[in-house]
Formats: sequence, C-alpha cells, structure tokens
Amino acid sequence: MGSELKKVIDQVCREKGIEKDVLIRSLEEAVKVAARKKLGQDYDIEISYNDELGEVEVFKFKEVVDKVTDPHIQISLDEAREMDPECELGDSLGIKMDPDSFGRIAAQAAKQVIMQKLREAERDIVYDDYKDRKGEIIHGIVQRFDRGSIIVNLGRTEAELPPKEQIPDEVYKQGDRIRAYVLEVKHFSRGPQIILSRTHPNFLSALFESEVPEISEGIVSIVQVAREPGSRSKIAVKSKDPDVDPVGACVGIKGSRVQAVVQELRGEKIDVVPWDPDPAKFICNALAPAEIIRVIVDEANRSMEVVVPDDQLSLAIGKKGQNVRLASRLSGWNLDVISETNYNKALKQAYNSLLQLDGVGEKTALGLYQLGFRSAEELTQASMEDLMQIDGMTENKAKRILESAKQIADEKKNESNEQKEIDEKEALQENA
Repeated sequence: MGSELKKVIDQVCREKGIEKDVLIRSLEEAVKVAARKKLGQDYDIEISYNDELGEVEVFKFKEVVDKVTDPHIQISLDEAREMDPECELGDSLGIKMDPDSFGRIAAQAAKQVIMQKLREAERDIVYDDYKDRKGEIIHGIVQRFDRGSIIVNLGRTEAELPPKEQIPDEVYKQGDRIRAYVLEVKHFSRGPQIILSRTHPNFLSALFESEVPEISEGIVSIVQVAREPGSRSKIAVKSKDPDVDPVGACVGIKGSRVQAVVQELRGEKIDVVPWDPDPAKFICNALAPAEIIRVIVDEANRSMEVVVPDDQLSLAIGKKGQNVRLASRLSGWNLDVISETNYNKALKQAYNSLLQLDGVGEKTALGLYQLGFRSAEELTQASMEDLMQIDGMTENKAKRILESAKQIADEKKNESNEQKEIDEKEALQENA
C-alpha cells in the first residue's frame, strides 16, 4: 500500500508539475483534517509522511500521568508501560494510529483538502509561469466568448482578450489560432488572470522584434509607436550601426518583413519612420510622404506650425486628420499643418501688424514671427529675455518695442470697447 501511495505522489508531481514537498504538505494537511473530523479538536495530533515507507504516519500524543483526568490527552503509567516499558511520569507518549480508521466522511474531507491544495498549487505554478511573461507575444486557441471578451486557451490555463483590447472589425471563431500581447498578469484567490491585447502599441513593437533580427539583436531600436488599431500605425526606428538602415531593416526585401506584420494585424497600414534627434526633422519624416516647406517650432508650448504646398495639404493631414494625429502622438509635439498660401497670408498680416511697432523693421519682424509673436497684442506677453534672442537686438530697442506693443494693444482695446458700446446702443434702439 505504501509503495502505491509513493507511485501516486510521483505521478501527480510529474503530470501536474507540482513540487513533491508541496504535494506532501497537502497530503499531511488532508490527513490532519480527517483525523480532526474523527477525533475532534481535543487530541494532540502529529502527522508526517514517511518517504521510506511511502505512507502517512499519524500519531496522537498523550502525557503519562499517575491519575487520568482527561483521557484525550492523558494516559496512565501502567497503560503507557504496556506500550513502552521505559516511559516515566511526565513523558509524552506517541501512539500510532491507522488512517483507515478515520471512516468514509473523514476520508471524503481529506480528499477535498487534497483537491483544493492541488488546485492552489496549480494556480501558483501557472502564475509563476506567466508573471514574468508580461510584454511577450503568446499563442493560443479561441475557446469561447464571454460578454464580448474572447477567452483564449493557452494550454495550462486561460487568458482573456477584453473588447477594448480587440482590433475593431476582427472576427474570430471558436478553434481559431490567435496571437496576442500579454498586457497584465494578476493573482487572485480563484487563480491567475491573464489579460491579453492586440491593440497595445507594444504589440506592434513585439511583432517587429519577432520579424526583424536587427531589433532582437539590439542593432535597430524602436523609439516610439503610435497606433490607431485596425487602421494605421507609425513606428519610429533608429540604428546604432551607421551601416544599417533602420527603415530598410524593418521593411525587409520587397517589404517582406513589414508585410508579415501587416498580415498579422489584418491589413493595418504601417509607416516606418526614421527617428531624428532634431524634432523638426523628425516631424518632416513622420509626415512623409507629404513634402514640408517650413517648420516653425514653439518649444515653450511644445508645438510646431508645419507649412506644406497647397496641393500637399490633404496628404499631410490625412484622412480625417489621421496622418497628422499619428505624427503628433509619435513625436509628442502639437502640430498645426497649414498650406503655403495661408501661411503667406498669415505671415503678411503678422508682418504688417509687427511693422507698426516703433523700432521694428523687416528683419526684426521676421525674428519676432519666428519666436511665435504675430501681433502687438501677443507681444504684450513677451519679456525682455524673449526679445533679446533676436540677432542685433539691444535692451533699449527691446524696451521701445514692448512699450510700443502695449500702447497699440491698449488703443485697439479701447477701440474695441467703444465699438461694443455703439453696438449695444444700436441694439437697444432697435428693441425700443
């Protein structure tokens, strides 16, 4: 019987992947529950697994006394010496019990404890297996659907692909194979919960890493990713090796590598963009294939005004603003894309406004415009330090310009207030 139990333990450990000491502790706990069920809580019981004999040994301990007052935990000296002739008063005598004597109900309780401990051990093993796999791509099979979520069978456990992590318009059937990104691994009492994603930007990064050896080898790195899942994505890449073209490495021969990623994402368009440390150059790359004429950078507000030819405006902005929106996310800058005609018109208006200021000529007006100032009103928010950035600017000249800007702004404000009063009077007369 002992060898049979030993075989069962070895088999369960092998098939379930549970460590032997975990299973033995569960077995000892189960037998202890069974013993308590049979004997009650008053007995002093000790349970241990004997690996040599291949059996669980149960001992109830009793104190050797002269006069027994509690038979559950005490034994008389005469009775004790029948079991152990050498025992003395005050000794603790261990009496071996037969686990089979605990009865059917106790055995059922033991079985339930063992099953519970096995499930807990399995859950812990699964959690340990997946807790370090966050950020990886895993394969699974669509098992069922639950309130919009796709439940994926990973073999030893299940994972959930919630609705918000699914690519729009993707359709799966039961039994379909699926690849997804491990977004999160949580540990609950009922077991680990593995959350998957196919919309996360890092899923795109991980797909490229699996397709492009230069990325996995660390020669090419992905700097940033911007996605509108199921529609279009932009990925910025750079290379540590000047001889390796990062875009070419990601695209592959005849586009083979990028196409493999596109197919996995069910046709999502992917723009591979070369990263550049110069934000203006990077924006030009990110808005490709649109041609960029000029970029006006406002570092204080982290924004850029991008000027494109009139016939390139729709290309730069993209369908429903998608191209410029993705370029903005990719770079982290706010972008305002305008046509060359509108830019020139705005530039002319700004020049005319700035040229009204005392001490401002065409060169200074251009400098003010490049600093982001378009009118006398906007210049009232400027400081001396702002104006001193312009070539050839002196403190006296900067002071004159700021005073002139304030004077003109005040005059326009007064004119506006006077016009407002006139409009209000006319409105009252019409209603009278």
